[in-house]
Amino acid sequence: MPRSMTGFARREVKLPWGTLVWEIRSVNHRYLEPSFRLHEDFREIEPQLRDAMRKALQRGKVEASLQVQWEQEGENELGINESRAAQITKAAQQINQYLGTNAAPLNALDILKWPGVIQKQELNRDEMHQAALQLFDQALEGLIEHRSREGAELEQLILQRLNSVSEQVVKVRQLMPGILAAQREKLQNKIAALQIELDPERLEQEIALLAQKADVDEELDRLDTHVIEVKRSLKQTDSLGRRLDFLMQELNREANTLSSKSVVSETTQAAVELKVLIEQMREQVQNIE
Repeated sequence: MPRSMTGFARREVKLPWGTLVWEIRSVNHRYLEPSFRLHEDFREIEPQLRDAMRKALQRGKVEASLQVQWEQEGENELGINESRAAQITKAAQQINQYLGTNAAPLNALDILKWPGVIQKQELNRDEMHQAALQLFDQALEGLIEHRSREGAELEQLILQRLNSVSEQVVKVRQLMPGILAAQREKLQNKIAALQIELDPERLEQEIALLAQKADVDEELDRLDTHVIEVKRSLKQTDSLGRRLDFLMQELNREANTLSSKSVVSETTQAAVELKVLIEQMREQVQNIE
């Protein structure tokens, strides 16, 4: 079953030390292009997140963001890395000496903003990371479900247009005997109007040549074959988007050939309708994983 490359998922979990919120959104892209926005305390799990995403998805530009809301209930919730704070203070004082009278007063809040000064000493980092990874798996599963639902809708749209393509092929097949007969009669009338006599064998050769130029059985057969292949491919998942894109090119090629061989307005109109249907499918295929 096809999956769309467009999707969104949000998962949230409340833990004793805070709340984690994962949001994942994806749009169509030629390849898989993941990007992550992580809190400083969770950056070291990014390789694991990328591996999980590569195993679950094949294509799409995917943005994943992790929001962390820390609980601030206890007095000991936050700790100070005194060594780090002392280093920063000493460095700031040295710079102030160079600046002299232009030096700004040292602000304790500015020191607290430096990474590593405030520590959540009582928290187990492994537990935090494991919780984030588990929640990410749930969000990723939600994204896949969203993409699958959209993929099912795209499949129905493509199948509807494939049926319309088949209807146009049947229509042209039914018209061809009459078109060839009319072309034969038209040629005979022209010869009669010119009041010239042609060798019957030569006349048959001319009629056969005309019929050969107007014959589109091969193109119609290929259109039928491509329609069958598209329907078969829709039941697969591996590299489906690229395969369907190729088949759309082949369908369009046959529609163009049909148009170039057209000798009456009915087949020209059918070729135009085929091109419209194929283009509509191609637009939908661009969003299939």
